Amino acid sequence: MGKPPKKKNLADKVRKTKTSTEIKNNPFEVKINRKKFDILGRKSKHDVGLPGVSRSKAINKRKETLLKEYKTKDKANKFIDRRFGEYDTKMDPEEKILQRFSMERQRTQDKKDMYNLNEEEELTHYGQSLSEMEKLNDMVDSDDEADEKGMLSAELTASHFGGGGLLRRKTQGEKDNGGNQRAKSRQELIEELILKSKQDKRERQNQKEESQVLTEKLDQDWKSIQGLLAHKNAPKADRQEEDKPKLDEYDMMVRELGFEMKAQPSEKMKTPEEVAREERERLQKLEADRLRRMMGDVVEDSTKTQAHMSADDLNDGFILDGDDKQTLAYQDGKWNINEEGAKIEGDDEEEGGEEGESGEEEESDGEEEEEGSDEEDSHSDLDSEQESEGGEEEKDEAPAIKSQLSEEERKAEAEAAKAELPYTFKAPESYSDLKGLLQGHPADHQCIILARTQKCNHPSLAVGNKLKLQKLFGFLLEYVGELATRSPPELSTIDKLIPQLYGLCQLFPEAASKAMQTTLVNNAHSMEEVLEVKGRAAFPQLDMLIYLKITALLFPTSDFRHPVTTPALLYISQALTKCPVMSLEDVTSGLVLCCLAVEYVSFSKRFCPELINFLLGVLHLAVPDKTSTGYSVVPPFRQSSKVSDLLVLSDPESSQTWSKKTLPLSATRTLTLTTDLETDHYRLSAVATCLDLLKRCSSLYRELTSYSHIFQPITTLLSKHLPIKTYPAALQELHGEILAAISGSLTSHPLLVFEKKKPIPLKLFTPKIVEVLDYGKKRGNTKEEREKERLNHKYKKEFKGALREIRKDTRFLAREKLNEVMGRDAERKRKVKELFGSLATQEGEWKALKRRKNSRH
Repeated sequence: MGKPPKKKNLADKVRKTKTSTEIKNNPFEVKINRKKFDILGRKSKHDVGLPGVSRSKAINKRKETLLKEYKTKDKANKFIDRRFGEYDTKMDPEEKILQRFSMERQRTQDKKDMYNLNEEEELTHYGQSLSEMEKLNDMVDSDDEADEKGMLSAELTASHFGGGGLLRRKTQGEKDNGGNQRAKSRQELIEELILKSKQDKRERQNQKEESQVLTEKLDQDWKSIQGLLAHKNAPKADRQEEDKPKLDEYDMMVRELGFEMKAQPSEKMKTPEEVAREERERLQKLEADRLRRMMGDVVEDSTKTQAHMSADDLNDGFILDGDDKQTLAYQDGKWNINEEGAKIEGDDEEEGGEEGESGEEEESDGEEEEEGSDEEDSHSDLDSEQESEGGEEEKDEAPAIKSQLSEEERKAEAEAAKAELPYTFKAPESYSDLKGLLQGHPADHQCIILARTQKCNHPSLAVGNKLKLQKLFGFLLEYVGELATRSPPELSTIDKLIPQLYGLCQLFPEAASKAMQTTLVNNAHSMEEVLEVKGRAAFPQLDMLIYLKITALLFPTSDFRHPVTTPALLYISQALTKCPVMSLEDVTSGLVLCCLAVEYVSFSKRFCPELINFLLGVLHLAVPDKTSTGYSVVPPFRQSSKVSDLLVLSDPESSQTWSKKTLPLSATRTLTLTTDLETDHYRLSAVATCLDLLKRCSSLYRELTSYSHIFQPITTLLSKHLPIKTYPAALQELHGEILAAISGSLTSHPLLVFEKKKPIPLKLFTPKIVEVLDYGKKRGNTKEEREKERLNHKYKKEFKGALREIRKDTRFLAREKLNEVMGRDAERKRKVKELFGSLATQEGEWKALKRRKNSRH
C-alpha cells in the first residue's frame, strides 16, 4: 500500500498564485515610453504597459471592427418595408390603406383578365372578324357560269343532308286523285330534283352559247370599222411619232447592254498536281495514237457525235444534215455571226500563223514545232504538241476516211509515226541513259524530250519521281559540260538547255545548289593541287566558264553570303590572281572571267580588287614603252617579260580596217589567226572589251570614297602611256568617255577628315555655397522647401504605417479563415467519430442478440 497524498492547504495556493503573478509582472519587461516634456493641449501617446498589452488591444479592436465586417460580408439581414406610402409623411393613414387596397385589386384583376374572353371583345383572325367569317357571306364569282354556280340550293341541301324533311313540308299541300292530301315519296322528290338541276344546266349552257355568238359578231363588226378608224387617225399617229423624243446615247447603250450575252462562270483554278496529271494523261493518249499509227491500225474519228435516233425511226431519210448552225459571238465591239465550222477553221489558221511566226519549218513526218513559244515558255513542248494535235484535228476533218486509205498510204503514215518523237519518256537512271536519250537529236528535239520527261515524271505523280528529277539536274549539268568540251563546242544547244536547268532548279533548289557546289569544289581543288605542285595554274576551261555563267543565271548574286554564288565569286577572284597570261587565249579567258565578275557584283556593288588589277594588267599589255610607267602591276602580270607585248599592234595601219566585234567563247580553247592583220584586229577587239569593262566599273564604283585611289593607276596609263592615237575612232571616243567619267568622279568625293576648328570649352559656373547647420541632415534654404520636405516625410511615414496596418489586417483575416476551416474540419471529424461509435454500438448489440438467439437454440 502506498502513502496517501498530501492535502494542499489554502496558504500554498495563495503563495503559488502570488509567485506566478510576480513572475508574470516582471519589472524588466515593462515598457515605459518616457516623454521629454509635456505640451499643453496635446494628447499623450506615451503609456506604461506590459509586454503584449498593445498587441492584445489591437487584436481586440480588429475583432470588433474587421472581424464583424468579414462575418457580415455578402449577407443582407435588413428588413425594409416596401409598402406604398410607408415612408411618406404627407399621406394620411386612411389614404394609404385605400390606395393599397385599390392597387391590390388592380393587380389581381389584371391576372384574372389575362385569359378572360368576354363577349364585348371582338376576336379576329388575320385581321378579319370571326363573327363576320362565321356568316359565310363570301360569293363565288365567275365570268363563264352563272352566279349560282358553286352554291348549294336549299332543296338540294335539305334532300342530301336534312333527310328530305324540308321538301316534305313544302309538298304537304298536294292532293291525290281522291282529293286527299298525300306526301311525295323520296324517289319522286329525287327525280324532280334531278330534272330541275338538268334544266338549270341546259339554260346556263344556252345562255353561254348565245353570249359567245354575240361576242364573235361584235369582233367581226369591230374589224370592219377598225380600218376606217385607223385611216382617219393616221395623221394624228404620225404627229405622235414626230412628237416622241429621240433616245439619247445613254438609253441606246443601256438597251444594247440588255441584249448582250451574259458572263459565263469560268472553270476553277487547277492545282499543280491536277495539271501534271492531265498533262501526263494527254501525253499517254498521244503516244498510244502514235503507236497505233506505227502498227498500221485504222484510227477512227472518235470526235464525231452520232445524231439522236428515235425508236420508231425507219432510217429512210438520206439527207445529210450539214453542221451549218450559226454561232453568235462578240468581237471588237461588233456582233460576229459565223458558221461553227468556219470559226474552227479560222482558229486553226490563227494558231498556224502564230506557229509560223515563231519560226520552225515543217518536217516530212508532219510534226510541227515552234521555237518562239519555246523561248517564252522555257523551251516547253506544249505549243508544239498543241500544234501536232491541231494537225491531227485537221486530218480528222478531212473528207477522206482513214479506213479507205490504200496500203501504200498506210505504210507512209506508219513511217511518219516512227519518225515522230515519242510522247512519253522514262526518267534516266544514269548519265549514260540521258546521253543515249538525247544523242542524235537536234537542240529543239532535245528540249522537247526533256520537257516531256519532266511532265511524265512529275513529283506529284509517284513517290520516287522527286529523286529521279533531282538526279536529272546533275546529269543535265554534266551533259552541258560535255557539250562545251566538244570540238567545236555546241553553244547553241547549251543556250536552249539552260531553261530546262532553270525549271529543275526552281523545283528542287536544294538539290541544284548541292550539285553546283560539287562542281565548283572539284574544280577549285584541282586548281589548288596544280598551284601547290607548279606554283601557277592554267585558266579555267570553257565548260567551267559556262558553269559560272549558269550559276549567275540560276542563283541570286546580290546576297551578302550565298552557298553557291559566294564560292563562285571567290573562284573567279582566285583565277584572276593565280593564272598567268601567256597567250591571246589566256587574255580571252581572263576577259570572260572579268565579265562574269562584273555580272556578279552589278547588284550588290561589292568591290572586287582582282577585277581592277586584271583590267590594268590587260591594258599594260598594250603599252609599247614600259620603261618608266609611273604605275605598277600586280601578279599574274609583270612589268616586263616575254609576253608583256601581247596586245601591242604589229602594224598601226591595221586599225583602219578594224570593225568592232565581240570575242567568241571558242577563242578560250583554240584561236586560229593566220595573218598579222587578223592578229592585230583580235588585239584591238580585246582592248575594246577591256575598255568597255572599265567604263562599267567606273560607273559601278562611283560611290566609293576611295574611288580616286582605285582608278589612279588606270588614269595614268590611259592618259600617258596607251597609244590611243594609233587606235580607231571608236576606241578613241570610248577612251575619252572613260577619262571624263573618272576625272569627274575624282573631284566629287573628297576624303573624310575632321573639321578644323577650335574646340568649344566646357561651361564653368561659380560654385553654390549652402550653409549646413545640422550636420547629417539635408535642410532646405527657403520656407517652402522646408514645408515640402516636412510633408514628404509625413507622407512617407503615413504610407509605411498604412502598409503595416494592411499587412496586419491581412494576416488577421487569414488567421481567422484558417481557424474557421480547422473548426469545420474538427466538427466533421467529431461527427464522423460519433457515427462510427454509434455504428459500432449497433453492431455490438446485433452480435449480442445473435449470440443469445444461438444459445437458445
